[in-house]
Amino acid sequence: MNAAGFRPHQAKLGRTVSHVALHEQLTVPAVPRRLQQDWQQEVTRHLQLQAGDVEELPLARARARWPDLRQCIRAAVDWTNSLRLDHLLTQSDMALMACRGAVLHDDAEQYSNCAFCNLFLSEDRGLDLHFASTGQRIALQRGTVVIFDTCQAHEVMVRGSDHFSVSDFPDALDLTQVFLTWELPIDHVQLAQLLGIQFERPSMAAR
Repeated sequence: MNAAGFRPHQAKLGRTVSHVALHEQLTVPAVPRRLQQDWQQEVTRHLQLQAGDVEELPLARARARWPDLRQCIRAAVDWTNSLRLDHLLTQSDMALMACRGAVLHDDAEQYSNCAFCNLFLSEDRGLDLHFASTGQRIALQRGTVVIFDTCQAHEVMVRGSDHFSVSDFPDALDLTQVFLTWELPIDHVQLAQLLGIQFERPSMAAR
């Protein structure tokens, strides 16, 4: 599906939709080979991840097998704290995810009250995170961190392409990206200001 064919969710949000994507390149440790192999088995045998799929990986197992995961989390916390989002990550739900690209979509139906903070852990696979409304592209590699409104349409596609296509993700190529994700409350005052979000009722952003 290309940008022209995408239809955003029309749910009443009580707020504007941000077209801002905050991003930075952080220094984080490389994923150990043993854990990479574990993830590869998980996505191929258990999740059977197909092109365009985004699925959850076992976070507890990654914590147990990779003590340096704490350094990745700390780097993301330090970055968000530098944006005056003090302690927001440590107070938010975190998950470990894997994707083989992502079709153009938004997450308004399930996560309209959130922004995503995603920290990518895989090496550069030649993929970009693309935001359809602005044309912004962010190269995905180890240490790329992004905060964006869940209601903003986005996709993960092969670098150099103009949209996600299943044909760009043949089974023979390892184009899986693994990332940590946090659900940030969109009504957090500083987060709403950074993303330029306005609320219909000012009291919604009063915390």
